[in-house]
Amino acid sequence: MPRIHYYHLSLILLFLLLRSSLVVESAIGVNWGTIASHKVSPPVVVDLLRQNKIPKVKLFDTDPEILRALMGSGIEVMVGIPNEVLGSLASSVSASDAFVVQNISRFMVKGGANIRYIAVGNEPFLSSYQGQFQQYVLPAMSNIQQSLTKANLAGYIKLVVPCNADAYQSPSLPSQGAFRADLTQLMTQLLTFLNSNGSPFLVNIYPFLSLYQSSDFPQDYAFFEGSTHPVVDGSNVYYNAFDGNYDTLVAALNKLGFGQMPIAIGEVGWPTEGAPSANLSAARAFNEGLISHVLSNKGTPLRPGVPPVDVYLFSLLDEGQKSVLPGNFERHWGIFSFDGQAKYPLNLGLGNGVLKNAKNVNYLPARWCVANPYKDLDTAGNHIKLACDMADCTTLYYGGSCNAIGDKGNISYAFNSYYQLQKQDAKSCDFDGLGMITYLDPSVGDCHFLVGVNDNVNAGSTAHRVNFGFWVSGLFSMFIYICACGFL
Repeated sequence: MPRIHYYHLSLILLFLLLRSSLVVESAIGVNWGTIASHKVSPPVVVDLLRQNKIPKVKLFDTDPEILRALMGSGIEVMVGIPNEVLGSLASSVSASDAFVVQNISRFMVKGGANIRYIAVGNEPFLSSYQGQFQQYVLPAMSNIQQSLTKANLAGYIKLVVPCNADAYQSPSLPSQGAFRADLTQLMTQLLTFLNSNGSPFLVNIYPFLSLYQSSDFPQDYAFFEGSTHPVVDGSNVYYNAFDGNYDTLVAALNKLGFGQMPIAIGEVGWPTEGAPSANLSAARAFNEGLISHVLSNKGTPLRPGVPPVDVYLFSLLDEGQKSVLPGNFERHWGIFSFDGQAKYPLNLGLGNGVLKNAKNVNYLPARWCVANPYKDLDTAGNHIKLACDMADCTTLYYGGSCNAIGDKGNISYAFNSYYQLQKQDAKSCDFDGLGMITYLDPSVGDCHFLVGVNDNVNAGSTAHRVNFGFWVSGLFSMFIYICACGFL
């Protein structure tokens, strides 16, 4: 009897071991974009990542200051190669050798940066590019792989290609998913390369954009609480857009013979401003639902129990200089504001509770540029246009948190945005005499008038430090502003 008992026990342990080896544990990371006019210093951002126990970060380039700041942090890094660089890397191995030496190898020293992935291009197959970068992707990957081999890094660093979800499509159901006809041959070659090197397929999925671009898209289908408009696909039922999109890709991979290819999510998130459906509560609901769904390891109908290998939230910080051609929301994807302050309570499921704010942010002095209440502001239109052409005023528009602060408030917000962009140069608050500097925060409700950060000074300065001389020189103008606005 004891022998049978131990035999059964060993079989159970073996079964559990095999089962655990098949389970994919998802990891939550973030995208760190830098298209901003107000940039918190890289050491402060790295400290923010560490405070929040974020184990992975995805970059869009190989900024040496950021990579130096990441050295010794232990954070797993994906660096990016811009599409515009692919042609030169595809042209010769010597070009890729130089790229690896300059941007990868020198940071991969003992106690250095933990670079694990190189993203070759950024959505290079996007249909709107009309094939501009497609021909360079595979040659560039081949050359970079050779260069990594020479540097003895090929076994450690994997190459991936971030793909937009428009690379595949379906007539109506996820199971009918297939890659675009113009990409079929190229995708077969790419998947063969990825498979031979143990790399995942990296895809960007944005349910927000599906909702934003179509008035017929069911709003509850974009989230994870269940939908009154589920998609029925044979025996499978889809209650959220993420799973439906993901399984459309799975079906496309199956059709090309790569049904077991690991999938990683390069970008996924929800903006907080810039559209009717972009707000704090929606962003929180989406990201909380996403994280819970992924970390549950439930997978999807076509891949039950097999979630994405990695999920990179888009994004870590707001980027106030991104193009607003797709929409004003493009500048408001961050789970943190530009200065590393959490926009809403969010648990990343990393054992750290809700988000923690950045420390030691080196702010400019706490002063603002506002419309002079004693001036005729009828001629302010041209000044507002100038200010907003250069600075970020997207919160003033429809769907923004400052959309209802009135004409005078709009003028003040535009003036201040430009003033902070110019590092609070006194001349930048003149506007032909229509502007004035104040030390009284003009923020109204949820509409916050920002104070910029000094990205030219090392971190460690006291937040919102204002020296005594500035206070004395500004007392009179502040008194005028208080009186004129009716605070006394």
